[in-house]
Amino acid sequence: MTAFAEPPRWERPSSDPNDETFGDVVAAATLETAAAYDAVLVGEPYDGAVIGRRGAREGPAAIREALAGTKTHHFDAGPVAAVGDLGDVALLASDADGESSASVADLQRRLRETTAAVHDADALPVFLGGDNSLTYANVAPLLERGTVGVVNLDAHLDVREVREDATSGTPYRQLLDDGLAAYACVGARHFETSEAYHGFVRDRGGEVVTAEEVGADPVEAARLALDAMDDAESVYVSLDCDVLDASAAPGVSAPTPGGVSTRELYRLLRVLAGDDRLAGFEVVECAPPLDRDGLTVDAAARAVAHVLAGATGVSR
Repeated sequence: MTAFAEPPRWERPSSDPNDETFGDVVAAATLETAAAYDAVLVGEPYDGAVIGRRGAREGPAAIREALAGTKTHHFDAGPVAAVGDLGDVALLASDADGESSASVADLQRRLRETTAAVHDADALPVFLGGDNSLTYANVAPLLERGTVGVVNLDAHLDVREVREDATSGTPYRQLLDDGLAAYACVGARHFETSEAYHGFVRDRGGEVVTAEEVGADPVEAARLALDAMDDAESVYVSLDCDVLDASAAPGVSAPTPGGVSTRELYRLLRVLAGDDRLAGFEVVECAPPLDRDGLTVDAAARAVAHVLAGATGVSR
């Protein structure tokens, strides 16, 4: 089986020749050609490990469609260019109904072979999920290359114990047990996490920045997260769409009130993406079948755009 399904064709929706969109600049890529791009997109259509409502396996296609119609120009960073699309991971794309006979942990191990090749490709990987269990496979190859920290933009800490199998709630415990050097959760919600899991993060030296703190000062919230990454040689940023308030992102597995706004999220991402240690970015838990008026999908697509501007823009 090949590593990736054939990448989709990107097209511009606007008839105005001055409206350059991501549909104009994203091109089909392979692992062999990835180094020619500043960043590469990787689709991961899988939601078999979700705790809660499913639908995230339809995220990659919907995010791509929304991103294709998004203009490339950022007022501070200039236009985004040189983005490749590797397509969807074949291992996951072949699972058409979202069900797999393999355990989640086994799927993570098998997916890790593909994500390791992506990290070897000398372009910033941008993973389009898919559920949060895939985070383990997306980050794990980096652990073999030096000290790694993860900034998790999420309403939840996702450090549950692995019991019968891995889930969307276990990836950071798995990574910490495997040697993750630093962890920060930004946008965490009160009354969404058990005290035992908060204690686990504290005991491991992790940082928790609440949604309230983000609302008070997004730049300071990003600084707190990056300060927690001091011991890390590389930094990976994960966006679980449920970090957004339910009014801004209804199409997630677990929508709740009290989350961050899209504007606060994008400011966070611009600061985080400007860190020279950025080794990867992902969007997970975007579930189009659960969405309303495309709010969550549009928010996710523009999050990708902000990261690409922050990581590759001229003002970086």
